[in-house]
Amino acid sequence: MKTYIISIGDELLIGQVVNTNASWIAEQLNSSGYKTKQILTIPDCKKSINETFQNLAGTAQLVIITGGLGPTKDDITKNVICEFLNCGLVFNQDVFDTIKTMFHHRNIEISETNRTQAEVPSLCKILQNENGTAPGLWFEKNNTVFVALPGVPFEMKALITDKVLPEIIKVFPPKFIVQKIIHICGIPESNLSDMLKSWEKKLKEAGLQLAYLPQPGIIRLRISYEGEKNESINGTIDNLITELGQIIPDNIFGYGQDTIESVVGELLAERGLTLSAAESCTGGKIASMITSVPGSSQYFRGSVVAYANDVKIKLLNVTSARISKHGAVSQEVVEEMATGALHLFHTDYAISTSGISGPDGGTPEKPVGTAWIAIASLQGVASAKYTFGNIRDININKTAVVALCMLRKAILNLPDIRFRT
Repeated sequence: MKTYIISIGDELLIGQVVNTNASWIAEQLNSSGYKTKQILTIPDCKKSINETFQNLAGTAQLVIITGGLGPTKDDITKNVICEFLNCGLVFNQDVFDTIKTMFHHRNIEISETNRTQAEVPSLCKILQNENGTAPGLWFEKNNTVFVALPGVPFEMKALITDKVLPEIIKVFPPKFIVQKIIHICGIPESNLSDMLKSWEKKLKEAGLQLAYLPQPGIIRLRISYEGEKNESINGTIDNLITELGQIIPDNIFGYGQDTIESVVGELLAERGLTLSAAESCTGGKIASMITSVPGSSQYFRGSVVAYANDVKIKLLNVTSARISKHGAVSQEVVEEMATGALHLFHTDYAISTSGISGPDGGTPEKPVGTAWIAIASLQGVASAKYTFGNIRDININKTAVVALCMLRKAILNLPDIRFRT
């Protein structure tokens, strides 16, 4: 099925707002059996919107649109839809009642501008929006279904989940698609590809597709099947994933919606263990990742962002002599930071990081991207040095992810992590 996603908004084209809506919609469609053919981003311009609609009518089967349905003058999508369908706006009492109920609960008076949100194109089917003032609009032309949704993410997501997808499934029976994601850390992408050549051949022979989806510090493998309904395909994929686990037994940390922070949190919680952190170059990124997981208060006690050397010395008992001799970005200092956090917070494990994230501050001996990571426990301390790259944000993210991957291996007593007393 030819499915298109259109995102409307000048703010998207100038980079002022990241277009997360389109990727989320594509993901939801894909998991429901619909592949997106193309994602288009266009400006808040009557001519651009109209031309895009005209080009897709009769060509696409399904077009999902976000943006431009708000109450302000720059929101022109409703008017363009009227022109496209050759119809006018009509007042919809049901939409207005929904708006009144929402405003009443928020103790807000309805203005005339809010009232105009209940004016909708007469040839559209209304998808009530209980989370905002702009309803979703379902309309058809030349055998193409168009669905226009508000651009506010939480409003759009609720409409997609509760109303749009169920209706799409009625109109367009989905294809049979199976996808499984495997999360891997600790192996560079090129090395992993070399290790999996024989395994990849078996996937191909089974009619499966494989995609490498790298992100900072992690590689996701996506195994997918698309075609006629096959009752045995899930078992085939599961068997191949089991075989993959035999090839790289220590590097697979999760599946599907797992994240490294959720996996580490589950390991800590089920073992009754506690964690603390001492962060320099990551600036609190590790603590933020850990606490993004619901229930993390069960195992996470706290973090020190010891950016300055005097903070390392005063709060973490790092010796000034070691900093003077080895520098803050060193094995000696990062290990003292981890041990200091372990004692300060009285935890079972502590993570520490110290590095040069960039873009400045590097030397020939310690270039930008250098990072030291340490894990301390009652068994002792283990550390490792990494050199990532010259892009600051990526260096910070990679350091945090790799640190959590190291912690996972430490909790599982994997041979990669060797504690020294």
